[in-house]
Amino acid sequence: MHIVMFEPQIPPNTGNVARTCVATDTILHLVKPLGFSIEDRDLKRAGLDYWEHLDLRLHDRLEEVIEEAQQANADFYFFTKFGKTKYTDITYRTNDYLIFGKETTGLPDFVHEQYPERGLRMPMGPRMRSLNLSNTVAIALYEALRQLDFPHLS
Repeated sequence: MHIVMFEPQIPPNTGNVARTCVATDTILHLVKPLGFSIEDRDLKRAGLDYWEHLDLRLHDRLEEVIEEAQQANADFYFFTKFGKTKYTDITYRTNDYLIFGKETTGLPDFVHEQYPERGLRMPMGPRMRSLNLSNTVAIALYEALRQLDFPHLS
């Protein structure tokens, strides 16, 4: 599996996602610009001592990640409050790319315009705009892995 964070801004969120990726043998893609340095103390603290085990890939543009997924014949999904499909209604495959937007502004407009059928949402109450990003990533990733019977995990 692949987790993609578009222009993440909050170091502890990214650190927590990195830790989840190591725990699940998942590749983490970060799309620049980042709102912090990869050497950030808070980022490292949230990821604990797992950084050396993380398969981390940096990209200059989200389009690079989409092209990579297409070349690998992988599905890619965008997690957004504008998604029409619940994240549990998808049948995931082992090489899918799960793409999450920036904490403050979400995903770029071209995503909603060009890929509306790939927008997934997490149901929540009317008083909430969104869940914490690292929680959302964990929920989505573990649903995908559950469907796949947790490959390579004990």
